[in-house]
Amino acid sequence: MAENLLKVENLTVKVDEKEILHGINMEVNAGETHVIMGPNGAGKSTLGLAIMGNPKYTVSEGKISLDGEDITEEPANERAKKGLFLSFQAPIEVPGITLSEFLRNALQQRSDKRIKFWDFKKEVEENMELLDMDEKYLQRDLNVGFSGGEKKKAEVLQLLMIKPKLAILDETDSGLDVDAVKTVSKGISEYMKKCGGTLLIITHNTRILESLSVDKTHIIVKGKLAAEGDGSMVQKIIENGFAEFEK
Repeated sequence: MAENLLKVENLTVKVDEKEILHGINMEVNAGETHVIMGPNGAGKSTLGLAIMGNPKYTVSEGKISLDGEDITEEPANERAKKGLFLSFQAPIEVPGITLSEFLRNALQQRSDKRIKFWDFKKEVEENMELLDMDEKYLQRDLNVGFSGGEKKKAEVLQLLMIKPKLAILDETDSGLDVDAVKTVSKGISEYMKKCGGTLLIITHNTRILESLSVDKTHIIVKGKLAAEGDGSMVQKIIENGFAEFEK
């Protein structure tokens, strides 16, 4: 029987006193791939940010548990140490810290151990080759001057290096051309295969799902969980849209 990794119970979330999510319930088992879909403005990204602990999103009711531990009141950095990871829909630029420095710091925070330089160098080079990334990016400030595709690759590189228990990917395929989607998808598949990872993918575009086996689909409409199903629900939405769930 699969081990429960993430449990969201009756989650109600506010932003500036406006209620965005209304009583969301969701369970994700270790090793599974879950997809969150829904119309624009439905609350999908809000759910991901609330699970990660963004302080802008206030949990007014409900509970978030990771590995059976209540993390509802934990700050984002502690959730990251416990194994949560969130890739942003629009990754921000961080002047003054290189991609290499960021990765090494993140790894040390995650493991509480000093990272040996040569071990780090070998692993990061292997993962950059997989993602077709030039090693020169390691010495550039994080995301500064990166194209949209380069920013998304840099986030998947973080995923491969940090090896979180649960990765929340928010529109990782947004704005990418066909070749970039294939490269990013390859990196995500590698995370699942080598790290035994778990995915919660927020997406409008199903291209990124083509190389993945989806275990469960969740449909969010107007801040509520409107429907759930297996991976076949994705194709149903491609064909028919969300109209039947918006009634």
